[in-house]
Amino acid sequence: MHHTFRLAAIAVAVLAVAPVAAQEYDPDYRATFSIVARDAEAEELGHAEASKALAGGTNFGAGKGGVGMITNQASTLIMYGKLGIEMLEMGFSPEEALEFLLRADEDRERRQVAIIDIEGRTAAFTGSSPREWKGHHCGVDYCVQGNSLAGPEVLDAMARSFESSTGPLAERLVSALEAGEAEGGDRRGKQESYLLVVRRGASSGGFSDKVVEIRVDDHTAPITEARRILNRIRSQQMLGEGNRRFEEGEREEGLRIFTEATEKSPENDNAWIALAHGHLRSGRTDAALEALRTAVELNPGNRVALPENQNFEPLWADPEFRALTADPARSPRENR
Repeated sequence: MHHTFRLAAIAVAVLAVAPVAAQEYDPDYRATFSIVARDAEAEELGHAEASKALAGGTNFGAGKGGVGMITNQASTLIMYGKLGIEMLEMGFSPEEALEFLLRADEDRERRQVAIIDIEGRTAAFTGSSPREWKGHHCGVDYCVQGNSLAGPEVLDAMARSFESSTGPLAERLVSALEAGEAEGGDRRGKQESYLLVVRRGASSGGFSDKVVEIRVDDHTAPITEARRILNRIRSQQMLGEGNRRFEEGEREEGLRIFTEATEKSPENDNAWIALAHGHLRSGRTDAALEALRTAVELNPGNRVALPENQNFEPLWADPEFRALTADPARSPRENR
């Protein structure tokens, strides 16, 4: 009875949205190429997309750890994501949920929707109205879809990339976008990109399901920027492992991890500071000072922070340390 009532409410919610006449400007139109996917072993679900649209990731659809991921593009209707997730939680398969939502939507031919659930089941729909080239393809643990594309080769490249890639789901999703972009991507140009990976109880003490979320709302190379941010996130995550190795007495392994973190994201000043601390703990003062010099060049604010960082107390009296942390805004007396 409860499910029947909720289905009726879902239908009413969808039908309450007024159709957009074909000749009218549609502010919710999102020409996009995207991928939804599952990592069965990690129990993660993900979505990644790119488009010539401002802040397109703001209403991509919806995702919930342990439940499903839904993308909603072309003429977007946020209810597909919100209510679709509810239906998956009620026990509907992606096919059943999508069929119901499409039946309730008078403007369905303007939509492009793809769903994947935590079991890896998929469903996708491309209406007749989205701009050419448009289409979708679902394989094992993924669906790729797009409209206003350079051609079918965009989705073909994305599918090949995902099927042949290994590693964390987030990196695989960005690689799929890069492959699609290399084949022409959105034929209108580039502007934004969005990445979301979820897992039940993934973070914040189990109160959040987000493994990673990256929004590039307005950029000349949005996929490249998404990759840069993801690399910086990974670099930052490596620092905890490096510190753990040091605490366990594995200094050389800790230094290797810190070095790898600077290579993963050379602009991450925190990684250079961690590497400097590792060198200092290993008795390599010159190497520590060299890493700190890079950290200060990347972020001049470190001139203020480092002299207050207890980890570097052994260097506080060192003339070279004092020189590289000297703040031009302070008087010579204050910099002593």
